[in-house]
Amino acid sequence: MKVFIMRHGEAQQFASSDSDRQLTFKGRQRSQEIARECSELGYVHFDRVLVSPYIRAQQTWHEISAYLSVGHYETCEDITPYGDAEQVVSYISALADLHNVQTLLIVSHLPLVGYIAAELIADISPPMFSTSGLMGIEYCPDKQKGHIIAEMNV
Repeated sequence: MKVFIMRHGEAQQFASSDSDRQLTFKGRQRSQEIARECSELGYVHFDRVLVSPYIRAQQTWHEISAYLSVGHYETCEDITPYGDAEQVVSYISALADLHNVQTLLIVSHLPLVGYIAAELIADISPPMFSTSGLMGIEYCPDKQKGHIIAEMNV
């Protein structure tokens, strides 16, 4: 299965709460650029998309969704900044088994995106994703092994 992990675009520094921070104009533009790059590389369809409920992640998805097609969209409460990467990887494996998900996009936050990548790829330290950064991983749930197939702005 192919798992793409994306960090949300650049967000405002301050809001009434962390979950309410919105994308900046630059964050919107850069997210669109990454989506266009994905499209040019042939990564245009995702069986499932998981997006954090935080506003900046939802806005990132809104910006990139015009360039991508998706079978099923889901707001996922478990992929906020301090979610549990092991639980997320278990969920990814369950999606592959139960729903035959072959292509998955996750739109989330630091530090979780780095921890998910490290759970999927053996022997790497959690990478520091830039805002709008995206990493594609070919992952075999049965063997619990993966390797990087694409990196954009990571």
